[in-house]
Amino acid sequence: MSIEQSEVESLKKQVAQLNEQLMHSEKLASLGQLAAGVAHEINNPIGYVASNLSSLNEYIDSLMMLIKQLSKALPIEKTNKLKLAHDFDYISKDLPVLMSQSESGLQRVIEIVHDLKDFSYLDDAEFEEADIHLGIQSTLNILGNELKYKATINTSFADLPPVRCVASQINQVVLNLILNAVQAFEFRGEISITTGFNEVWVWISIEDNGPGIEHDKLELIFQPFFTTKEKHKGTGLGLALSRSIIDKHLGVIEVKSKLGSGSCFTVKLPISAKDYGI
Repeated sequence: MSIEQSEVESLKKQVAQLNEQLMHSEKLASLGQLAAGVAHEINNPIGYVASNLSSLNEYIDSLMMLIKQLSKALPIEKTNKLKLAHDFDYISKDLPVLMSQSESGLQRVIEIVHDLKDFSYLDDAEFEEADIHLGIQSTLNILGNELKYKATINTSFADLPPVRCVASQINQVVLNLILNAVQAFEFRGEISITTGFNEVWVWISIEDNGPGIEHDKLELIFQPFFTTKEKHKGTGLGLALSRSIIDKHLGVIEVKSKLGSGSCFTVKLPISAKDYGI
C-alpha cells in the first residue's frame, strides 16, 4: 500500500470515528430532551402519590388508634389471641417504618425530577442571579447513584455572593467535570469540591485523586471529540461543551494535573457580569 493510500485509509477511519461520535452526541441530546419530557409528564402523578401517602399515613394512625381502643372492650385473652393471629404487634411496629421509607423514596424521586428539569433546554434559559451552591447540590443529587459506589465527595464552600449566570448551564459544566473524575477512577476515589471568590472572580474547583492526565494531553482535552476514555465510554464533547459554556459566561476554565496524582479543574465566573452586558 502506497503512502497516499495509507493516508486516505487513515482519513476514512477518522471520518468514520467522527461520524460515530456525532451520532452518539445526537442520541445523547435526544435522550436529554426525552428525560426532560418524562420529568414533566410524571410531575402530576408524583404529586398525587405524595398527597395520597400523606393521607394514608393519617388514616393508618387513626385505624391503629381505633383498633387499640376496641381491643380494650374485649377480654384480654381474646385480644391477645387475635393480635397473635394477625401479627398485630409486628405490623404496628413495621407500618410506620414502611411509610417513612416510602415517603423518603418518593421525596428522592421528586428531587431527581426537579433536578432533571434544571438541566433541560440549556439554550432557552436566560442570565439571572443564581446560588452556585444550590446548583452544585442539584448536580450531586442527579449523580447520586453514580457516586454512591465510586467516589467520596468532600465539599468546602465559601460564603459566595449570587452569580449572574445561566444556572442550568453551569450545572451542566459541574456535572461534566464530576462525571469525568468518576469515570477516570479505577477503584473508589475522592472528589473535593471547593468554592471561593475575590474582587474579580467566583470559582468552583473540582479536584480528584484519580490517575491524572499526561502533560502533553492537557492542551488537547478541550478539543471536540478528543477523549482519553475507552471506546463507548465518552464522546469527547463534554469538556469542549464546558469550555463553550464558560466562554459564553466570559469566564475561564483551568486545569492542573499530574500523571498518577489526580486532576483539578477550576471554573471561574466574573463576579460583576453585569459590567460586561450579560
